[in-house]
Amino acid sequence: MRQKTLDVLDFDKIKALVEKEAVSDLGREKAASMSPASDYQTVVHQIDETDEISQIYNKHRLPSLSGLSKVSPLIHRAKIGSMLNVRELNQIKRLIQVQNQYKTFYSQLLEEEEAINYPILDERMTQLPILSDLYQEIKQKCDAYDLFDDASYELQSIRSRIHSTSQLIKQNLDRVVKSQSNQKKLSDSIITVRNDRHVIPVKAEYRQDFNGIVHDQSSSGQTLYIEPSAVVEMNNKISRLRNDEKAEVERILTELTLEVAGEADACLIAESVMGQIDFLTAKARYGSSIKGTKPEFTEERKVYLPKAFHPLLDPKTVVANTIEFVDGIQTVIITGPNTGGKTVTLKTLGLIIVMAQSGLLIPTLDGSKLGVFDNVYCDIGDEQSIEQSLSTFSSHMKNIVEILKHADHNSVILFDELGAGTDPSEGAALAMSILDNVQKRGALVMATTHYPELKAYSYNRDGVMNASVEFDVNTLSPTYKLLMGVPGRSNAFEISSKLGLNGKIIRDAKAMIGQDEQEINNMIASLEKNTKRVDNQRIELEQLLREAQDLHRQLSQKYDQYQNYEKQLMDEAKTKANQRVKAATKEAEEIISDLRQLRDEKNADVKEHELIEKRKHLDEQYEATDLKQNVKKKKWDEIKAGDEVKVLTYGQKGEVLEILDDEEAVVQMGIIKMKLPIADLEKKQKTQEPQTKMVSRSNRSPVKMELDLRGYRYDEAVTALDQYLDQAMLSNYENVYIIHGKGTGALQKAVQQHLKRHKNIASYRTGTPSEGGFGVTVATLK
Repeated sequence: MRQKTLDVLDFDKIKALVEKEAVSDLGREKAASMSPASDYQTVVHQIDETDEISQIYNKHRLPSLSGLSKVSPLIHRAKIGSMLNVRELNQIKRLIQVQNQYKTFYSQLLEEEEAINYPILDERMTQLPILSDLYQEIKQKCDAYDLFDDASYELQSIRSRIHSTSQLIKQNLDRVVKSQSNQKKLSDSIITVRNDRHVIPVKAEYRQDFNGIVHDQSSSGQTLYIEPSAVVEMNNKISRLRNDEKAEVERILTELTLEVAGEADACLIAESVMGQIDFLTAKARYGSSIKGTKPEFTEERKVYLPKAFHPLLDPKTVVANTIEFVDGIQTVIITGPNTGGKTVTLKTLGLIIVMAQSGLLIPTLDGSKLGVFDNVYCDIGDEQSIEQSLSTFSSHMKNIVEILKHADHNSVILFDELGAGTDPSEGAALAMSILDNVQKRGALVMATTHYPELKAYSYNRDGVMNASVEFDVNTLSPTYKLLMGVPGRSNAFEISSKLGLNGKIIRDAKAMIGQDEQEINNMIASLEKNTKRVDNQRIELEQLLREAQDLHRQLSQKYDQYQNYEKQLMDEAKTKANQRVKAATKEAEEIISDLRQLRDEKNADVKEHELIEKRKHLDEQYEATDLKQNVKKKKWDEIKAGDEVKVLTYGQKGEVLEILDDEEAVVQMGIIKMKLPIADLEKKQKTQEPQTKMVSRSNRSPVKMELDLRGYRYDEAVTALDQYLDQAMLSNYENVYIIHGKGTGALQKAVQQHLKRHKNIASYRTGTPSEGGFGVTVATLK
C-alpha cells in the first residue's frame, strides 16, 4: 500500500500508540514496521492471531514480559566465539524465564478450558524449545552483576584467599591508624584504597616516619597516601589473586558462552516467538483501549462498518456512524455543510481498512465485514505548493491523475471535495466524468462534494448512492451523523429564519424555487428520519442475533461437555466394578479349582452343579456390555413334565422331569439334576430326533463343561477336542469352554479354525476376562 496513503490517513500515529503498548524492544520493532497486507490468507491469519491474544488478555492476567530484550546479536557473537559478559548472559536467562512462564500459563489455560480454543497460539507454544538446562547453568553461576563465588571450586578458593588476605591487611593498617603515637601524623584515621591497594593518609611533614610506597597525594599536597612496607607483600598477593580471579571468571564465562552457542537456534526461535507475542499483546492492549472488535473478512468486495468512529478522536465526543457499501453499490457521494464531518468520514473508512489489514482490531461494533483490498488511494486535504506554483485545484488534479494510473477493481478511492477549486459548472462536470471513469474500473469510491449536480448523479447511474451529513437547524451546527442513502438538502430557509430574516422575504424566495424542489426537500427530510430509525433498528437486531448465536454455541458446548462427562463417569464406574468382580472371580476360581482337585483326588462330596452355580453368580456381576447380556424370559407358555426348556440362569438346555408346584420344577441338564424356579425356564420347541441317532449309554462318566488342552500338540489337541465335543453333545450342553492358554496364540488359532469347520458348532467366541480372556474359547453347540 502506498506510503502517501498511510501518511494522509495518520497511520503512523496508530503505530506509535501500538508501539507504546509494547514491553520489549522486540515488540516495539515489530510495531514500528507494521504495515497492511493485501494477501487474503495473510490478512485473515493476522487478525485471527490478534483476536486470540485479545480474548486471553480480556479474560486472564497475562504473564509479565518485563525484561524481555533482543538477544539475537548476543547469540551471533556467541556463535563466532566472542565471550558474553554476565549482563548479556542474564538477558538470555530472562528470555528463557519469560518463555517458560508463558508455557506454564498456557498449560494452565488449557486445563481450565479443556480444549484448544487458540490454535494459532497453540502452534507457537509448541515451537518454543526446552532450554531449562541452559537457564539453570546461567542462574546457578551468575547473579545480576557478577559470577557467584561458588560458580566453580577454583573461583571460590581464590575469592576466599582474597578475602582473608584483605582482612589481614585491614588488621595491620587498623593498628597503624589507631596507634596513639600516629594520631597527629595522619590526616584521618581511616584506611582507603589507591590503585587497588590499601593505603593510609599521612601528613606530608611526617613522611619520613612511615616506611612504604607513596601511591597518591591530595590536591593541596598536604596529604600523602602511603602503603606501609608491612602490607606491601600482602597487597602484591591480592594483585596476583585478582589476576587469577579474572582468568577463572573468563574461563567460566567462556564455558557459558559455548553453551549458549550450542543452543543458538533454539534461543533465536524463543526470541522470535516471544517477540511476536509481545507485539500481539501490544495490539490487544491498544484494541482494548479503543474498544476495538474483530472484523470478518470476505473474499468478495465488502464494506460494512457498524457505528464506526475515528480512533484518534476523543472517544468522549466522537460521533460513531455506520459506513456501508450495500450490494450493487460502487460509489457513495456524501454531501453536506462544511465542518460537518465529511472528511472525517473518508479518513475513518480509509484508516479502518488499513488497520484491519494490518491485523489490528477496529473501532466499530461487532459484526463488521470487510473485503481485502490491494490499495487505498486518497485525495484528501489541500496540497497546494507556493514553490511549485500549484493552486488548490492543480494539486488535487495532480494527485487524481496519479490515482487514475493505478486504480483497479480491487482498490478503494477516497475523493475529498472532488472538482473543487475551479468554476462550479466545469468542476461538477469534471467530477462526474472522473467518477464514471473509476466506476468503469470497478473500484469502490467514496467522494465528498458541495456540488448540487452530484446529488442527481446517483439517480442517473447504476451502482451510485447518495449520503449526507446531518445539520441541526435548531442549533445551527452539524451533528456529524452520516445518513447513508439520503442526499443532503438545503437548509438555507430554516437557517435564515433562525437568524431572523424577514418572513415575507423567505416566503417570496420559496415561491421562486418552484414546487418540485420544495417537494424534493420535503422528501429528503422524510428520508433522513426513516433512515436513522431503520439504521438503529438494524444494528440492534444484528446485536441480538449475534448474542443468540453466541448463546446457542455456548449451550451446545456445555451439552457436549455434559455428555462426555456422563460417559466418563459411567466408564469409570464400570471399570471399578469390573476390577472388583475380576478380583473376586479370580479368588473364587482358585477356590473352585482347589475343590475340584480335592474332589478328583479324594472323591470329596462336592457337586458339579453347585460349582457351576457359584461361577455363574460371579459372572453375572461383570459389566461386559458386548458379550454378557441381561437375558430375560421371552415365552410364558405352560411348562409341563417332559418339556425341553432353556435354563436362563445358566444358558443351558434341559428337560423338565417333574413339576413340584407353581413356582419350582426339577430339571435335567446333561448329567446334572437341579431344582429351579419356573420363572428361570423358557420353553423350547422339542425336536424329534431320528431313532438311529439315539445312543443308549450306561455307567457314563461325568463330562466337564471345560476341556483343558494346555500342553497339547496340534494333532493331539484336535483329536481330544473332537472326542470332547461328541461327549458334550451327548450331555446336552449348550456352551462349553476350551482352555488352550495364551502362549504364542498358535493353539488358540488351531482350536478356533477346527471349531469353525465342526458340524456341531453353532458359534464360538473368546472368553470374557472372568472366563479366562484370550486363554479360553467358548463354543456354542447346535
